[in-house]
Amino acid sequence: MEDSVPDMVSRAVWRRWSGRAVGLLMMGWLGCGGGPASIPQDHPDLTPFQPTQVRAQAPVAAASGFADQTGGGVFVSVMGQAVRMRLDGTLAPLENHPGNPVAPGKAHAVFRMGTGSALVEADNGLFLAQGGWLISPPWRDVLRAGLRATAATADGAVWLAHDSGLFRLRDGQLAALKVAGEALDGISALVAAPTEEGSSALWMLRQGEVRLVVQTAASAWQVRSVSLPLGTDERVVDLVGLGASVKGGAEIWALTSERLLRRSADGWRGVSLARKPTQVLASGRFVWVKAGDSLLSHDADASTWGLVSGVDTREFRFLAADESGCAWVQLGADTVALSRGPVPRVLGLYEGMTLVDDTLVVRARPAPGETPLSFAFELGGTRVPADGPSYCMGGVDVDGTLKPYSFLGLTPGPQTLSAVALYADGTETRRSVSFDYRPLSTEAVSWEKDIRPIHVARCARCHEAKGPGMDLSTYSLWKDNAARIIAAVREQRMPADGPLDPQLITLIQRWAATGANP
Repeated sequence: MEDSVPDMVSRAVWRRWSGRAVGLLMMGWLGCGGGPASIPQDHPDLTPFQPTQVRAQAPVAAASGFADQTGGGVFVSVMGQAVRMRLDGTLAPLENHPGNPVAPGKAHAVFRMGTGSALVEADNGLFLAQGGWLISPPWRDVLRAGLRATAATADGAVWLAHDSGLFRLRDGQLAALKVAGEALDGISALVAAPTEEGSSALWMLRQGEVRLVVQTAASAWQVRSVSLPLGTDERVVDLVGLGASVKGGAEIWALTSERLLRRSADGWRGVSLARKPTQVLASGRFVWVKAGDSLLSHDADASTWGLVSGVDTREFRFLAADESGCAWVQLGADTVALSRGPVPRVLGLYEGMTLVDDTLVVRARPAPGETPLSFAFELGGTRVPADGPSYCMGGVDVDGTLKPYSFLGLTPGPQTLSAVALYADGTETRRSVSFDYRPLSTEAVSWEKDIRPIHVARCARCHEAKGPGMDLSTYSLWKDNAARIIAAVREQRMPADGPLDPQLITLIQRWAATGANP
């Protein structure tokens, strides 16, 4: 069928994939102009450190993976199986969900979808890795092998760069974005970061050129060229990004054929290194750089650079990184997780989360190995001691139930929670999580008016009485399982066809926190 969309270049043809309407969203080219320019230089002061290492206990393939900020991640084994890596390096297979129309087949690579979910590229299409399963989304067979990069933007959309073009996944619909009818193929990197004016945008590296994708209307985008301070014959090889935190804004980092560049709110800067950088990886507020035989780690919030010592990097490849500052790498035949120290992981609260609840169960998981001498959380100038083995911020009831911590009195807006572990040798490590605290509105939220439409639109396909998932077809079932539902959508493990819009996640949280009204 055909339908009209806001015109920028021409009319868009609408098609149906896997039973859902998929639009070809129109885009236009817009150049920014400019050329090479002299820019300020950063001169990193490198502090050597011996990293904490955790080795994978089974061979892992040299393919991209997904690192989870709670520890471990999803990777591909040398046998072509998608596996879940645990914090201690042990592996468990991801199973074919019984509701899938086909088995995944051999896995090839893993890409980030959301905070707690990954996308596995396999012989029979794309599958979501969630809760120990490989789940077939409605758009599974639209994109076969050829996925190159993914990025999640603040509006809840996930962008997919594929050999066949650029795609946007939102509200369970997969749409191909084209310019004047032409596919945006040849993209090798995607990063969600602001424009130079501060508005939201998607940065992409396409055929060696850096572009910006900026939304201008409901279904219209502009693709803008970006001027980088490049020298003659210098080209961009890779792009990575840093997320925003209380201490700093989002950044774009560009690896070129000659050097490393970074762009923050005050413009482009060069990063002066003793040897030419050849690989770069980033997540959260951390950047890892391979330069010659050296491996460097940068903590943007602390404004520090570290130089890894005691690690042979001659046969080296980045696989994935997470927001705690951990990087999974291949060293020869070994797959190893490298961290600045035995950094704990925070569970229940994740990087970039919007918190609307007044109370929340927040706990920590210390790094494998030695037990900390003491442990505490820090938030809003308050230090909260926590004891093992649960390391729960709110404490534990006599029956072993984890107690929620009250955020009442915390100033609304951007906040940072830190989990701090102190060891017997005097080593102190911390994991800081930036989040946005937005206390509940007094406006009433109900199941019938607000939540049921979300269920019908995004959940009913799997979560009805005869569906492959848990039955959630009634108000009572939603109310009884509210905590599980909130955890799944907040960690972006559900719905199976892609993450919910952040506003809908907030609405579900508000409904549960205000009494789960019918």
